[in-house]
Amino acid sequence: MHFQRKLKKRNSNNREKRMRLNIPQAADVKFQTVLMRVDYNVPLEEVDGRRQVADDQRIEASFKTLQFLLENQAKVILISHLGRPKSTEDADLSLKPIADHLKNNLQQPVEFVADLVGKKARATVAALRPGSAILLENLRFHEGEERNDPKFAQKLASLADIYIDEAFSAAHRAHASTVGVAEYLPSFAGFALAEEVEQLSSLMEAPARPLVIVLGGAKISDKVGAVKHLAKIADIVLVGGAVANNFLKAEGLEIFRSYLEDAPADLNKKNIDYVKFAQKLIKTHKNERMLKDGYLPLPKILYPIDVMAAKNMEITQKEQTQIFDLSSGMQDEEENEPLAYYDIGPKTIQLYQEIIAQAGTVFWNGPMGVWENPLFAAGTKIIAQAIAKNPHTTIVGGGDTISAIEHFGLTEKFKYVSAAGGAALDFLSGKMLPGLKVVSKNHHSDLV
Repeated sequence: MHFQRKLKKRNSNNREKRMRLNIPQAADVKFQTVLMRVDYNVPLEEVDGRRQVADDQRIEASFKTLQFLLENQAKVILISHLGRPKSTEDADLSLKPIADHLKNNLQQPVEFVADLVGKKARATVAALRPGSAILLENLRFHEGEERNDPKFAQKLASLADIYIDEAFSAAHRAHASTVGVAEYLPSFAGFALAEEVEQLSSLMEAPARPLVIVLGGAKISDKVGAVKHLAKIADIVLVGGAVANNFLKAEGLEIFRSYLEDAPADLNKKNIDYVKFAQKLIKTHKNERMLKDGYLPLPKILYPIDVMAAKNMEITQKEQTQIFDLSSGMQDEEENEPLAYYDIGPKTIQLYQEIIAQAGTVFWNGPMGVWENPLFAAGTKIIAQAIAKNPHTTIVGGGDTISAIEHFGLTEKFKYVSAAGGAALDFLSGKMLPGLKVVSKNHHSDLV
């Protein structure tokens, strides 16, 4: 199988320039006190009456930068948020279990300080020895964090000599710890953050072709910008999960009582109906056709041609499922059966597999169905295996997608796995993320 694609001439001067991040060198950090924003917003679980880390992938992502700082005798102050605490009394969202995990399970000598900018934090920082690190309490325990309060940002910044951002997943938020502190300190990008930007930038700017985008998951609302932007540069977009229901509905196809995110929501101060959005996207790209095997034209936005349905997602017997072929006699009707779609069907799986096998680059965000139920896991599992087998560039993103590939034992099979979620989708929609802007080469050049 091969693709034929008409390439439009583009003015290279109009292409988005690769963001140049300010990466720290040894001379920048040696014997300096470094305020390092990390993303330790990880799941915790109760074990024998104690809160423990359930998944430390995001924690380990910070290690390259952390080790670099410690080896250069920096004094490191780690700061992070965790969940959405309602008050400082929310002990379940304290970062202490994370500090314990760093020290006991990951051999990282990090001490916990149950304070942020108070006397205890200042005294601990003052006593820090070169080549050592501390972790301050949950940033969101302070009301100034999320509203980017200048006074709070200044107090945080006053603890250190320089700032390093190693939390790409929070870069789309203009908070005190991601933007505010950079107004007072020389600012740099951590190594993992820089790699994330590099991977996602290459996806948009110069991907090996064909570029295949696989989009799924439950909600289309958090993917609107990314879908719109990626559809312009992709060779083909394969849609699955509940997101596909918006496209099926837009085409007048039966969806029964499948989950449909069709209520308008505020996005950039404009009301968006997601079914109409899908309809417009289909229309915009309707004349852009890909050729499979040189003879079968495929639409650029490809949604399921068959689906697996059931009365609910908790069923346990295969006999309770049905396969619906959407290619004929499946026009949407007002009176429908109490059924919903929970996975893509076998024909769709086969078609998507064939397309993915020929891709030069694959980006995947969102499961193809309710993979947690084995009866509806085939779509997600087989598509994951197909992407994993592709020998070229394969990028996977999003928490639900990562959970799925971990469940199927495929995490190590992809070239790059991004846990950034919303930040990655915002980046892929073409937005300048506030947390990236402050660690770019042209920001505060007078300070660095």
